[in-house]
Amino acid sequence: MIGKLTGTLGDKNPPQVLVDCNGVGYEVDVPMSTFYNLPGVGERVTLLTHFVVREDAQILYGFASPGERDTFRKLIKIAGVGPRTALSVLSGMSVADIAHAITAQDSGRLVKVPGIGKKTAERLLLELKGKLGADLGLPGAVVRTDEGADIVQALVALGYSEKEAAAALKSLPKDVGVAEGIRLALKALAK
Repeated sequence: MIGKLTGTLGDKNPPQVLVDCNGVGYEVDVPMSTFYNLPGVGERVTLLTHFVVREDAQILYGFASPGERDTFRKLIKIAGVGPRTALSVLSGMSVADIAHAITAQDSGRLVKVPGIGKKTAERLLLELKGKLGADLGLPGAVVRTDEGADIVQALVALGYSEKEAAAALKSLPKDVGVAEGIRLALKALAK
């Protein structure tokens, strides 16, 4: 029903923002990834939205990018995952990180998100397999084997952030072994 809001940012109180659209203020719940990229209060803002109507509430969820909104919509279609949980997943991981976790079938990444237990993480991996990641052409789906996850884990253990490790993983050949992959990744990160 309401697909996009453009107006003045009236207030910011995580995870909710107030968008003033010509005198009508819309309260919108946003993931932290969107929240951190919002302009200052009083500045112009555009949010893509998803409108949820329940028996006891009508709630607008806002997103900075179409990818975030599409991922949110895929998450809430899964049994046991409501809008709050989907928002939590998007707050804890970027769309690319979620896609990579789904492609690599890495439940450990999802379990780190507050509100996601082992069973929910496994359900997410099962339900989203093939729907998120490689088919969207997202980077991070380049190395689809356990070797890729091992390489990232080794780089993180060496002190690199997961974002840096994932970026290094993108530059590796598809069929690289773990030892060679770590060596090449370290070489790429040293530049």
